[in-house]
Amino acid sequence: MKLLLTMLPQWWARVPVSEPAPITPDTQPTVVLGIESSCDESSAAVVEVGREVRSNVVASQIALHRRFGGVVPEIASRQHVLALPTVTAAALREAAMGWREIEGIAVTYGPGLAGPLLVGINFAMGLSLARRIPLFAVNHVEAHVLSVWLETPEPPRLPMVSLVVSGGHTELILVEGVGRYRVLGATVDDAAGEAFDKVGRLLGLPYPGGPSVEKAAGKANGTVTELPRAWLPGTYDFSFSGLKTAVLRLVQTQGKVASPEGAERLSLAEEDVASIAAGFQESVADVLTAKLARAVEDQGAGSAAIVGGVANNKCLLNVARSRLDVELRWPAPGLSTDNAAMIAGAALLNPRPADYDLDAVPSLSLS
Repeated sequence: MKLLLTMLPQWWARVPVSEPAPITPDTQPTVVLGIESSCDESSAAVVEVGREVRSNVVASQIALHRRFGGVVPEIASRQHVLALPTVTAAALREAAMGWREIEGIAVTYGPGLAGPLLVGINFAMGLSLARRIPLFAVNHVEAHVLSVWLETPEPPRLPMVSLVVSGGHTELILVEGVGRYRVLGATVDDAAGEAFDKVGRLLGLPYPGGPSVEKAAGKANGTVTELPRAWLPGTYDFSFSGLKTAVLRLVQTQGKVASPEGAERLSLAEEDVASIAAGFQESVADVLTAKLARAVEDQGAGSAAIVGGVANNKCLLNVARSRLDVELRWPAPGLSTDNAAMIAGAALLNPRPADYDLDAVPSLSLS
């Protein structure tokens, strides 16, 4: 935090200050600058009323965290301090807008990692104070849910059942309207994206695991390892820890043990990696889409959506299409993984003005 306080004022000092209309709780912006820093993506975006994304700039930290096999919060926080001024300036340039045209600042305040959230919140508050622009607090999960409103000619048919699947979240949510949600089920252990990362590591694949497992599964050539499904009967909940353990047991059984420098390692043949990756991917897609389809039927929903980073998985989307009788939506390109456009879009669709005592809520829920 000391680094944040010493660096950010230097950038704010270069932001020209004017005297726009006073900030009130009823302020309804039409052009919003979004700030996202809940995990390891530093992002800024400009979104206009009418679901138009004018810019969406994301600075990835994958290269920094790859050596650790996952996100290190302290490293992520420091990188956000460095990256947020740069991505914000780039977002304004890409949108061909100046500060006088920005009518609101939206920022993620939870859920997420405490350190990264605090960096984004303090950065957004600094911009809001410097420009006297209203500040809006955004729930990260709600932003994922509302991402299917962006870059589309028509809003989805409601009620809608939304499957939120990412590295930190796996939830099944009934969307009765903007701002009206009911959580039907959630993971009782690992999130789906987290399970992809852990299985990718077990198979010796590069971080992040989602795209690596999907790529490996594409080489299976029809040979798919059958893996268990955790159905948790009578609920809309999910569990992936048993599936992860099943993969671990397979790797231990099929892998060859070596001990370079005293460290035990397991190595699999490429065809075995592909077969296990395909089996894991199919197991996850089977359970996720079966519960999504059942929820759509039980709730009488008019549409369904799959949002979050795992929505990029083609196997998941293909299985969902085959199971659903209603319209299926997923975010436009670039809006699935963590990004600021969905944060700004959420503030436009469901504005929640915030005071300057806004704090991070790492375990924030949607209900």
